[in-house]
Amino acid sequence: MTSSKRRVEYSAVTAFAPVLALFPVWLGAVALLWIPCTLLFDVPFTHFAIGEFLFGIVLFSRPVQRLLFVRLLGARQPTDIERAHLEPAWKVVEQQVGIRPGRFVLSVADVDDINAFACGGHMLVVSAFSIEHLTEDELTGVLAHELSHHLGGHTIALTVAQWMSMPILGLAQLGIRVRDIGLRISKRLEVEYATFKLVGWIINIVLTSLSRVLLIGFLLAQSLGEIVGRSAEFQADRRAHAMGFGRELRYALTRVIHRTPANEPKQFLSRVLLSHPPAIDRVARLDAMLNR
Repeated sequence: MTSSKRRVEYSAVTAFAPVLALFPVWLGAVALLWIPCTLLFDVPFTHFAIGEFLFGIVLFSRPVQRLLFVRLLGARQPTDIERAHLEPAWKVVEQQVGIRPGRFVLSVADVDDINAFACGGHMLVVSAFSIEHLTEDELTGVLAHELSHHLGGHTIALTVAQWMSMPILGLAQLGIRVRDIGLRISKRLEVEYATFKLVGWIINIVLTSLSRVLLIGFLLAQSLGEIVGRSAEFQADRRAHAMGFGRELRYALTRVIHRTPANEPKQFLSRVLLSHPPAIDRVARLDAMLNR
């Protein structure tokens, strides 16, 4: 039986690079949220920012992940049919690695591709396509790989980055909506009042610029995450092989090589999947380990 203890790998440390890149943009977004709060509460900005950051700790709680975080990631609970395919494969991994039942949360993403990802302290998300088309052995390989991300500490930085991204993306979307409403109002009024044309122009410039700054910072951090995430994938493959699921994972990756997604996945999922190295490279490394 392979040990189920977590052991922080170097990829878990380098994964915090996107978090550091995201920090200045997050700080600006928190400042924008803090300004209206000062009208109601006398709270220093430092306390407000620390409190907002620490509140993200609740995302590592299993009940919160089941009720809230799953939906925030665009995932859902498995159906009875999906559970009948997924749970036997997961039980094999649990018994092999010595995982306590109920320790991890299994969820499904409606993605038309063979893939999965790990997030939070306990979440394992598998695509509906994988559950439908992979054999039980291949599913065990995929689940062992995602479990390896948790045991290697790779998901900690990803969860922190997701929590920090929420106010950034929320304010960016709010800015765009307020801008559109303001422009519609100013266009109606500028017929009678010429000054509203200038007001509409100012609203457009300010809110568009603010939204773009927030989104650019977010996308830069995501791009950095794609780069550092590749080494984590190779490390998770090595751990899955050490668990005894290298051959099963190789079979699943071979299917990925011959599979082209019919539809683009959702925004967050597409970003996660971009951090994966080419499946053919991962298969080659697994072949080398299996041959040894």
